[in-house]
Amino acid sequence: MNEYEQEIVEQKVRRAVGISVLRKIGDIVAEEQKIDTDKARALRWFIRYGWIVLPCFALLVAYTMGLI
Repeated sequence: MNEYEQEIVEQKVRRAVGISVLRKIGDIVAEEQKIDTDKARALRWFIRYGWIVLPCFALLVAYTMGLI
């Protein structure tokens, strides 16, 4: 192989490695975004229904302690 062909091969290898790395980074970012979305969904659920669940839990604790 002459020098020109070697340079073309090296450039193609660098491009392939770069694309592979970018895909891996994209997968990591997508996973982190999914985790953030799940956390936000759980927080929204707690804000919507927590005011019902928390007093019920407090009443249950008070009942088991014999306060009611």
